[in-house]
Amino acid sequence: MASTQYGIKYAVHIITAHFGNLVAKVCETLLRRGPLTLRLLVRFTELSSSQINNSLLILIQHNCVQAFTAVTEGEFGDAPKADTQYLALFSNILHRMRFSKFLAIASEKLEKDKDCEELLEGLLQNGRLSMEQIIERAKSSKHAGNRPIPDVVNESLLKLLNAHFVERCPAPEPTLSPQVEEQPPPRKRGAKAAKVSEVPPTLEQRLVESARPMEVIRFSIGETNTEAEESEHYSSISGQKRKRGDLDMIQESGDADGIILWRANFDEFVRCLRHKACIEHVRSQFDDGAVNVLSAILEATRSSEKIVKTEITVPLSLDNIYEEVMKNEVGRSMTLDRVEASLSALGCSGMEDYKINLQKIIEQAQIDEVESIVLKRYGRDAYRMFRFLSKTGGLVETEKISDSAFVDKNEAPKILYRLWKDEYLYMEKVAITVPRHSLCLLWRVDRYNLWEHVLDEMYHASLNLQLRQAYEMEQDKELLNLPPDKRGGPLEKRYNRLRNVRILLESSLLKLDDALMLFHDF
Repeated sequence: MASTQYGIKYAVHIITAHFGNLVAKVCETLLRRGPLTLRLLVRFTELSSSQINNSLLILIQHNCVQAFTAVTEGEFGDAPKADTQYLALFSNILHRMRFSKFLAIASEKLEKDKDCEELLEGLLQNGRLSMEQIIERAKSSKHAGNRPIPDVVNESLLKLLNAHFVERCPAPEPTLSPQVEEQPPPRKRGAKAAKVSEVPPTLEQRLVESARPMEVIRFSIGETNTEAEESEHYSSISGQKRKRGDLDMIQESGDADGIILWRANFDEFVRCLRHKACIEHVRSQFDDGAVNVLSAILEATRSSEKIVKTEITVPLSLDNIYEEVMKNEVGRSMTLDRVEASLSALGCSGMEDYKINLQKIIEQAQIDEVESIVLKRYGRDAYRMFRFLSKTGGLVETEKISDSAFVDKNEAPKILYRLWKDEYLYMEKVAITVPRHSLCLLWRVDRYNLWEHVLDEMYHASLNLQLRQAYEMEQDKELLNLPPDKRGGPLEKRYNRLRNVRILLESSLLKLDDALMLFHDF
C-alpha cells in the first residue's frame, strides 16, 4: 500500500527527530517526488551538493535510502541511458520506531543471549557495521569474560545469521530496468471463476528485491566463490559510476573492497510479528488448542517462508503437526482428535496434508480492527450496520440495512451518511422510475480505499502522539535533568506526573503501531 499524506509526515518527523532538519528535508523530497538524481535533488531542495551528499550518506548508512541505476531507452536510436537515482525506503523509516520490539523478539528467540543482543543493538543504532567495527564496539562489553573478543563476536554473529536476524548489506547500486507490463493470457471459454489480477510490486519492493544478495551468501559469514564473482561484478559497475562524480557508494557497501558490512534483517522481525498477530487473532476467536496448533505449524514451516506476506503455509501431514505440537508442555496434553478438531476450526484444507491460510487470518484481523474503530467512534448501531455491510460485500439499500441491523429507520440514514462523510462507506445514488420517480441510496464497504483511509488516520494519530511526547519532554526538560535528591515536594509530584504521561504515551504508541503494521506490513 502506497505511503499516504500523513504517512509521509510521520516518516519525515521520525527522520527529523533522529537526524535533524537538513537530512529530513532531503528525505521528504524523495518521499514526495519519488526517485531523483543528485542534480534534481539539488534543484528541488535548494541545498548544496555537499549537503545533499552528506544527507544521502547518512540515510543510506541507516538503510532509509537505496541508490540504484535507472536504465531508460535512448531517443532516436541512441544507446540506453543510465542514471544514478535515490529512493527513500518508506517501510524502513517506520521500522526505526520498532527497534525495541525487534530486540525483544531476538532476546526471546535466542534465550536472552546478552552478546547477541548487544551486537544487534549496535547494528540497529548504527545502521551498518563491518566486522572490525563490531569488534571495536564489543570491547566495551562486560559479557565477554575471559574469552577473546573476536571469538565472542563471531559466535554471536553466527547465531544471529542462523536465526536470520542479521544479513549482509544489499548491493550499493543495483541496476533497475523499466518494468514491462505483461499481457494477461486469454481466458478460456466457459471459465467459471473470474481471474483475480495480481497487484504489481511497487518500485520500492522491486528495488529491495534487486539489491538483496543471493540467498547463498545473504546469511553466510564466510566468503564463497559465488560471492567473489558477485563482488567483482559490483566492483566493475561501481568503478564505472564513480567516473560520473556521483556519491562514492563503495564506502557504504564495502563488498567491492573486500569489506563485508552487516545490518539487521527487518524482514525476519516483521515475519515474527506477523506470526504473533495471527496467533493473537486466533486466540481471540478459538480455544488454546487452536493457538497451540497454529504456533506449531508456524514454527515447523518458518524456514519454508520465502516472503514476509506468505499467504498459505506449506502442507504438513497430521503426524508432523502432532509431533511439533508435542514439543511444548501445553501441547503434550492434546490428543490427536483434538489436534484434528483444532485444524478444522482453523479452516485447514487438505485430506492428508494440512495448510493454513495466513492471509485470511490477517484479513479477518483487519476487519475486526476497523469494526472496533467504528464501534468506539460511532456507537453500537453504526457498528451493526457496518458489520452487516462488511459481511454482505455488495451494494445494499438503506431500508434493508436498517431491517437487518435492527436499527431505527429514522436513525439509519443519519448514521450511514455520517459514516460516508468520514469515508468509511461508499454511497451510490440510483434513480428509480417505477412505480414512481425516486432516488434510492445504496451503500457498501469499499475495503481497499477504506483500509488506506484507516491507515492514514493511524499515521496521523501516531504523529500526534509523537508530537505530544516531544512537547511534554521539552516542557519539563530541566526537571528531568535534576538529581533525585533535589526533587522534593511539588517537584516530585511533577516528576511522577511526567513519568506517568510518558509511560502512557509510549504504551499507546506501541499499541497503535501494532495496528498500523496490521495494515501496512502484514
